[in-house]
Amino acid sequence: MSYMETNRLDSRDKTTNHLAQYLANDHDRLDGLLKLAVEHGRLKDSSAYNEFRKGLLRHISIEEKIVFPSVKQLQHAIADAEIARLRLDHSAIVALLVPLPSPSIIATLLSILNVHNAREEQTNGVYEIFDQAAATKYESILAQVQRAPEVPVHPMRPLHRVIDATRRAVQRAGYEFIEKEE
Repeated sequence: MSYMETNRLDSRDKTTNHLAQYLANDHDRLDGLLKLAVEHGRLKDSSAYNEFRKGLLRHISIEEKIVFPSVKQLQHAIADAEIARLRLDHSAIVALLVPLPSPSIIATLLSILNVHNAREEQTNGVYEIFDQAAATKYESILAQVQRAPEVPVHPMRPLHRVIDATRRAVQRAGYEFIEKEE
């Protein structure tokens, strides 16, 4: 089953006013962009991929600057370990967004996002904990999330220039770099 087809572990109604749902909806939006950009494991629409890339970097920035600090304030039992795990994922994901999207990059990115997004959205996952942490200040935190700026995006690099660093980031996060015929 592909990343875009994976059912979310959490089946909340898409119309609820939870920050967790806002972030899950953003995952769905990014899924749609990636689905437009990629066909049969290969890039088919570079414009859609660029929008996906910009959106994913903004999404990660929101998590790093707003979600994770809010969750840490709650001092939830799983927060520190889970946030450390998700930050390793973020490092690998960002490293995979640096090179031009080859079949290997796309396959590895999809495999990580499949695990990563499900981990964030699962029952008692970091998004639900974020809702608990933000319960008394929902409107102000939602406004913060919605106003989060786009992240400056640098041009992609040829794969051969960054492949070693990309592989190391993926391995450091506990994933396998998937080799595909280029």
